[in-house]
Amino acid sequence: MNAVAYWHRTAAHTFTPTEHVGGAWDLRTQHIAPALGVLAHEVERDRDRRRGADLVISRLSYDILGTVPLAAIDVEVEVLRPGRTIELVQATARSEGRAVVVLRAWLTEPYDTAALAGTAVEPIPGPEQTPPWDMAGLWRGGFIASIEARRTEHAPGRASAWFRTPHALVADEEVSRFAATAGMIDVSNGTAVRADPAKVAFPNLDVTAHFHRHPVGEWVGLDVTVTFGATGMGLTSAVLHDEQGPVGIVAQTLTVRPPA
Repeated sequence: MNAVAYWHRTAAHTFTPTEHVGGAWDLRTQHIAPALGVLAHEVERDRDRRRGADLVISRLSYDILGTVPLAAIDVEVEVLRPGRTIELVQATARSEGRAVVVLRAWLTEPYDTAALAGTAVEPIPGPEQTPPWDMAGLWRGGFIASIEARRTEHAPGRASAWFRTPHALVADEEVSRFAATAGMIDVSNGTAVRADPAKVAFPNLDVTAHFHRHPVGEWVGLDVTVTFGATGMGLTSAVLHDEQGPVGIVAQTLTVRPPA
């Protein structure tokens, strides 16, 4: 099987992973990032089939229901709240019959607001101004090994970074830049670590991304802050960028587990 992609569609709604999907916490499981991209891709494909590309995704909210083995996933898409200008769509990934990730996406009608556009969020230095980072020296797994990383660390739990990959999300399919970006945003939790992941576990339970515009270009930028609380809770938050500037925000709930 050609492994230049993260996934191969092996049935109408079934995707089989390549070695590039291998996880960081446990090499026997998937890194969840590529699955998040597939769910966004399937929401867009379902929209296009039903009504064309007249609505755009403005929020992605994923709940991660458990670890996912390195096996095929099946994806089901349903419209929870249909509408002419706004829709709420749910996509569920199942592995071996068990639901493993649920996405709820808001789709909204685009309007011409160019005359109103603006933000006080500052852009981060671009990838050419950011030094290369050996992310695979800190994290294991096929997914981390598959991406190019550049990072500036500002303090423990604080960093800005850029990521790109030479691999397609799904083999032999046209995938939007938006869905490809959705397949990268989960790396924010591994970008600005506060503790050695070999000693402290801090997996994320969810990923939520809000967008004020859709990203363009191959680089995904993240300006990341990681916070640990005193009772096992944590939060990774990031401003999402492309090379033109900020495009939205990403947040992840962490369960922080100190050494036994």
